[in-house]
Amino acid sequence: MASNNKRKTTMAKIDRESRLRDRRMKKAIRRDARKNAPPEALDPNPEPDAPTSAEDAEAVAPQSS
Repeated sequence: MASNNKRKTTMAKIDRESRLRDRRMKKAIRRDARKNAPPEALDPNPEPDAPTSAEDAEAVAPQSS
């Protein structure tokens, strides 16, 4: 005789798996967005006080005596 003791997935497990799939999908979307982003958009907070040329760097650097 066949047994009807087949294990069933609980709703808690189904919910956990669903959240995990959603999290992985969102992560993949963020990863693809970073991969396809233009290079200048990679650094969202560039330093505004950073010197842009060697002359500016010398003017900002303290003079050694």
